[in-house]
Amino acid sequence: MTTSPPHQEGPEARAEEGTPKPAGPVRPVLLVVLLCLADLMVVLDVTIVNVALPSMKRDLGLTQTGLQWVVNAYALIFGCFLLLAGRLGDIFGRRRLFLAGVVLFGAASMLSGLADDAATLIVGRGLQGLGGAVIAPTGLSIINTEFRHDTAARTKAVAAWGTIAAGGSALGLLLGGVLTTTISWHWIFFINVPVAAAVLLCARAIPESRDDTSDRTVDYAGALTVTAGLLLLVLALGHGASWGWTSGRTLGTLAAAVLLLAAFLVISSRVRRPLVRLGIFRIRSLAVADGVLLLLSSGIFTMFFFSTLYLQDVLGYTPIKAGLTFLPAAIGVMIGATIAQPVVGRLGPVTVGSAGLLLAGGGMLHLSRLPEGGDYATDLLPGLLLQAIGLGLAFVPVTLLATSGVPESDAGLASGLYQTVQEIGGAIGLAAMSALAVWRTGQEMTGSGAVPDVSAQVAGFRLAFLAGSLVMVAGAVLFAALLRKRHVDPVMADVAANGPAV
Repeated sequence: MTTSPPHQEGPEARAEEGTPKPAGPVRPVLLVVLLCLADLMVVLDVTIVNVALPSMKRDLGLTQTGLQWVVNAYALIFGCFLLLAGRLGDIFGRRRLFLAGVVLFGAASMLSGLADDAATLIVGRGLQGLGGAVIAPTGLSIINTEFRHDTAARTKAVAAWGTIAAGGSALGLLLGGVLTTTISWHWIFFINVPVAAAVLLCARAIPESRDDTSDRTVDYAGALTVTAGLLLLVLALGHGASWGWTSGRTLGTLAAAVLLLAAFLVISSRVRRPLVRLGIFRIRSLAVADGVLLLLSSGIFTMFFFSTLYLQDVLGYTPIKAGLTFLPAAIGVMIGATIAQPVVGRLGPVTVGSAGLLLAGGGMLHLSRLPEGGDYATDLLPGLLLQAIGLGLAFVPVTLLATSGVPESDAGLASGLYQTVQEIGGAIGLAAMSALAVWRTGQEMTGSGAVPDVSAQVAGFRLAFLAGSLVMVAGAVLFAALLRKRHVDPVMADVAANGPAV
């Protein structure tokens, strides 16, 4: 846990962050409101598209593979550029990068809203992800640096930021349903434009800061290779069913992805200031927690994506009704997290995390039995609640192990990795589950030559949920098999002394 340095006066203190503040006093409340507004856009757009997917599918003629790219283009680009954007903000100015991210996010939202074909929408979503990747780390860095001498104010600001992150996903589902039903799906993107404009109009309240104490080395090669490698990996997983898993196109794309990711590892081991310092993975608790998080995130993306399609395409729910039906799941996540916080200190993070993963796996196993003409209260809700509570239970210990118990110099990298793995894991998981669903649907339609009917579509959903259940169980096994008391004790001692890392 990073401690605040003593307050200094004079030129040394002014040089600490490298650049002077804007003219006039900074209003702390306005600053936090602006930063949280921008972060709300980023968080909302992770889930706001889910309930609009069937409407996009009808209007733009998207396939199920195309639909998963509407989700994954955002998540993958967001995850890949988080660490690089944070580093660039430290070097070139956090305010400058933050405002650039707001401009890009607003423009990309306008492009996505105006899209009248699949390609434009997916490009717009990718650009939104890039803007979000700039906003998220620089906004939190501004809070940490601006309030570094006022612990109470910093705690309140970080709490507000965390509340946005926790509640934004649920709000996104509800808001997406309302806008799609009452106006059109285009407005789930247009709504970001006035928010971005409001942040830019009040930009003078945001102070500038940068880190002048370190060199200005940026690992562009590492960022390029890992991003390209992951994009090709998701492309191969997402299209393998339609291309053919043994086709030259699929195998060639997978081979290129592996080569690029291997190049990233080589670059990271040789450059002076790598994007990801590989030595951090020698910390067993962090390495295992990030691996489990990769699996855990795939469960979240799978739940929202396929449940939305089932509710609207199979049960005939309107977008707003579908959004409302997810609110119990959002509450379930909060219940699970609330239970985990006091219990994890008594039972240990491995026990609580494994129990949460198994519970989430049980919820997805229930969803793997969805009938063609199911009932929300008996067929869908129990599975959603079990999975949601399990995810809430698991996220608390995973977060503690992934971000605490590391040297102070690696605290920022650990937090950045946590966010990165969460997004990338969801994107890879959704691509794999979508490919399985498409394959199973195709098997059910063999010889018919018709558009997939409800029976074939639901068969694909069931296989995706079953695979997601196995992934959750695999996460529990990893937790229990790879972590011992000696790996966990330093983390829990750090949390007891300093609280969870931010």
